[in-house]
Amino acid sequence: MTPARSPWVCATWLADLLQHRPITAGPQGEWRLLEVGFDAEHRYRAGHIPGADYIDTREVESPPLWNVLKPAQLRQVLLRHGLRADITVILYGRSNYAAERMAHILLYAGIRDVRLLDGGWQSWLRAGLAWQTGAAAGITPSSDFGVSVPAQPQLLLTMAQTQKRLAQPGTLLVSIRSWPEFSGQTSGYDYIAAAGDIPGARWGQAAGDSQFITNFHHPDGTVRNPSEIAALWQQQHITGDKPVIFYCGTGWRAAFAFFIARALGWADIAVYDGGWFEWSQHSNGTP
Repeated sequence: MTPARSPWVCATWLADLLQHRPITAGPQGEWRLLEVGFDAEHRYRAGHIPGADYIDTREVESPPLWNVLKPAQLRQVLLRHGLRADITVILYGRSNYAAERMAHILLYAGIRDVRLLDGGWQSWLRAGLAWQTGAAAGITPSSDFGVSVPAQPQLLLTMAQTQKRLAQPGTLLVSIRSWPEFSGQTSGYDYIAAAGDIPGARWGQAAGDSQFITNFHHPDGTVRNPSEIAALWQQQHITGDKPVIFYCGTGWRAAFAFFIARALGWADIAVYDGGWFEWSQHSNGTP
């Protein structure tokens, strides 16, 4: 396995890009910067990175399970935000799990190059870089996304697709939930009633809670070297030589794990979209 380019970029790299200064591994062609949040546009308006537009996860997920929208609906949202498959999209959030969830959905849809600001909004502030207030500038919608949505359907699986994949020998199902969640002490969410986890899943060493995986990050919120996280996974016999499906409660933490595995060069990786929230509502394992 050959490690892929890390999706995470640092605040100074982004600042140089915004100022048109030379950078390494810069976007090839047009690019966009988006802040991602959940019901948080008011925070964006109070202060955001210059030039960033805002996109809300509620625009691409649908209640009650918060799974990704149907393809035709998702395409319309992305076009409304002026996105196309050939544009590099750089994402950040107050909680970077929102940004990583969005980044994974964009890859699934067909955007080829997504980047993530390592440490999110807080890393920008720590670097002492300029920010601005107010609403987003007007966005010119795109008329053509450039590819059929989803262009990479294998990256985001339904419950039925997950079960079909698990019937194939060697496929690993990996829970990116805390130990209290995985062991059934708590559901981890105030809106998920059932505690427990999916039979046969391996624990992905995701210490912490649904808001922050402590042992996957440095204390400042930046991501640890993926090879260090791979060493944690190896303790649970989770390795990239097998097909791996990540999941969590509703997909956010699993998307983060997906990008770690992708940076490691793991070839056959996916996220089970519905996670424990969906699975726990089907006690007999039938969608």
